[in-house]
Order: sequence, then C-alpha cells, then structure tokens
Amino acid sequence: MEKQGRLENKSEWLLQHNPIHKKVPVLVHKRKPIAKSLVILEYIDEFWNKNPKLLPEDPCERAKVRFCANFYDQKLLPSIFPIVKSSGKEQGKAIVEFLELLKLFQDGLVRYFAGKFSLFNGDNPGYLGIMVGANSCNYETFHKAVTVEVDQEKHCPSISWVAALKDHPLMKENISAHDKVVAKMRECFQSPQV
Repeated sequence: MEKQGRLENKSEWLLQHNPIHKKVPVLVHKRKPIAKSLVILEYIDEFWNKNPKLLPEDPCERAKVRFCANFYDQKLLPSIFPIVKSSGKEQGKAIVEFLELLKLFQDGLVRYFAGKFSLFNGDNPGYLGIMVGANSCNYETFHKAVTVEVDQEKHCPSISWVAALKDHPLMKENISAHDKVVAKMRECFQSPQV
C-alpha cells in the first residue's frame, strides 16, 4: 500500500494502480490492484478464508454489516468534511447534520442487530469494527486539530464502541501517534492551532 501525501501530489504508482478513483488505499496482491477500503477488506476476508473472519458467516448478518459499513463510508464520513471546511453558522449547521447522521447510525445499529451488535467478530475487530476504528479511534485528534468536540454523553453508544476498539491490541498497534496526526490534520485542513 502507498501513503498519499498532499491530495494534489498523486504518484505514478497510485495512478497506475487506481486509475478510476486515483486515491489510496490500494492493495496490490499477486500483481493485481484492489482499491477502496471496504473492497480490500472483503477481498482479504474471501481470499484468506481463515479465522479470524472479518464478516459473519450468516449471509443475512453479513449483508447487514456490509450495509452499515457502506452507510458509514458513504454518508457519515463525508459529513465530517463540511465541519472542517467551514466556520461560524455554516460549521454549526454541518455539525448538526453530522450529529444527526451519527445518531441515525448508532440507533440503526442497535435496532438492526436487535441489541446483539458488536464491532467485533469474536475476539477481534470485524469488518465494520475495522472501518469504524480506522476512522474514529483518533476522534480526540480530530477534536484537537479542528477544535470541534462531540458531546460524549449525548453520543455515548458511539464513544463506548470506539473506546472498546481503541483498547484492542490490534488497534493500539495500528493507530498513529496522536501528535503526528494532529500536525498532519492541521496541515491538510489548515486549521489554526489553539
């Protein structure tokens, strides 16, 4: 996999291996590129077909997890960028929209999985857990870099899910250092230091 620096500096390698989206991540396996996080996770789960599995064995449960991961990827994550790129009333509106989607997501998970929802598949993070963890375990970093905080008491289910993921050894090994991520986020989003 290749890390992309500034958004405008796309390497020839990236353009060759992901000519459609021109974005990371890209997994190259057996000289064949696979792009997009969720697609890569599904590929890994199918190709290496061993435990620990990322997706549930039951087809209905697997479909539900995929649906929720897609909502998270296509709706919830993109709703963060207007918060970063705006200020004042526009930022306030963007925060409200994000929080509405977050509530819809967390309430949906509880209802959809009849209270048996988990970001883990067994002892390890599953498909949705990896997706949520990779993007949310550094939420304190986002707060510091962008100077916007989510009220943890109002969004307790999400925060407790993320805290459980963050404490897992696999996530601890792979979460970037707080100060480095804050600096990179400030650089990318040009947020003033507070």
